[in-house]
Amino acid sequence: MTLDKKSFSVVSLFSGGMGFDIGLHQTERFQLLACVEKVHAFCDTIRLNRDAGRISGEMRIYEIDIKKLNPKHVMNDLGIDEGEIDLVVGGPPCQSFSTAGRRGGIQDTRGTLLWDFLRFVDAMKPKMFLMENVRGLMSAAVKHRPISDRPDKGGPPLEPQEEPGSVIRQFLGDLHGQYRLDCFEVNAVNYGAPQLRERVLFIGNRFNRLVDFPKPTHGGCQHQKHEWFTPDAEEIKPYRTLGEALKGLKDPDPIVMDFSPRKKHYLEMVPQGGNWRSLPPDIAKESMGGAYYAKGGRSGWWRRLSLDLPCPTVVTMPNHSGTALCHPNEVRALSLRECARIQEFPDDWQFCGTPSEQYAQVGNAVPIRLARICGNVLASELEKIYESNMALSKTTNPLCRVVYLSSHVRTRYWYKNGRAYAWKDEMENGNTRYAQPKTKVTIRTIGKRRHNDKSKSK
Repeated sequence: MTLDKKSFSVVSLFSGGMGFDIGLHQTERFQLLACVEKVHAFCDTIRLNRDAGRISGEMRIYEIDIKKLNPKHVMNDLGIDEGEIDLVVGGPPCQSFSTAGRRGGIQDTRGTLLWDFLRFVDAMKPKMFLMENVRGLMSAAVKHRPISDRPDKGGPPLEPQEEPGSVIRQFLGDLHGQYRLDCFEVNAVNYGAPQLRERVLFIGNRFNRLVDFPKPTHGGCQHQKHEWFTPDAEEIKPYRTLGEALKGLKDPDPIVMDFSPRKKHYLEMVPQGGNWRSLPPDIAKESMGGAYYAKGGRSGWWRRLSLDLPCPTVVTMPNHSGTALCHPNEVRALSLRECARIQEFPDDWQFCGTPSEQYAQVGNAVPIRLARICGNVLASELEKIYESNMALSKTTNPLCRVVYLSSHVRTRYWYKNGRAYAWKDEMENGNTRYAQPKTKVTIRTIGKRRHNDKSKSK
């Protein structure tokens, strides 16, 4: 086998609907040896598509709670020793760290799944690993302190484990210098995905190599340039829209987790691209209850999507009042297949389970495009490692380089006085359709102690 056709070996953890794995498969550079997933319906999806030849046909499927699985057992089954696997990949469940809900840190049992991922990395010692999560993980604390008890509310000073970012510092410390860690805060929409989806990607390698992630290829304006990277940068493409994603979709028997009649009553009054701000104030107050007086933009309330903009983040339950994903032209939630199109699953990819289980597989997945880009980065690095016959390199002062790549994007499209506007931080931006980010690139390092953190912006 020649090097340019080399397949790199992969073990997939928390595999879910296989978003990561499909993206890696599409690079034609990776061979998936095994995957671990505890939900039976999700494993049925994996088996169905594997047996149909849509993903690696040789992979083993471990249908088990990862906490009950010994990585040495997987290694014995696969006939591999530590250090032989090229890549371990996975996205541990992230609800504990999401800023969209109540944050629990690793006191929440889901938070400890980060260390189950690390347990497999420590045992298998892959040449590289790739872990994906929500951006809220970067500021998460090991131990959660209620807001009402924090120092600015009269409480005592925060303990080290209560400080923002202590989860990542502890994770970094528990790597014990075995891996260099590069972290990238990205938004899938900046790379051509038709949705706004902020994520953080952790790439670890055992050779102390500095790994870079590609610069954004898409932006709010067609003639916007990458002036923050190089003076002669090429023009980047406009964001892909929901309309482009759904074009040509044929779904004769759609699966829809739909809105209740009450929710539809209010959504009928909202124009394409609008939300609760499109309603008369008295109706908005009646429909939202206490949420009407809450802080924040509440942009998901009674939200009807626009065909002319990227979709908001695809969620597991698109029929919730506060995170509504209402079809632009019909008074219904997006169908399962429409959500899968937005996540860029292949049209022939099949899902098993109840409607809610199928939506969960789609909503929790890594966007296929983003996974494919990660795969190309990893394949390039692994090629260089093999070509140069690089030696392992351990560092006594582990640091994590965090690269923010314009991940905070806003394309709110609300109606006011019969006209559509793009809004930025709840301020009107005239006739512009897209708000341009103020901070384009930030690079900082995180050490085991907070005073080691350093940053610079561009």
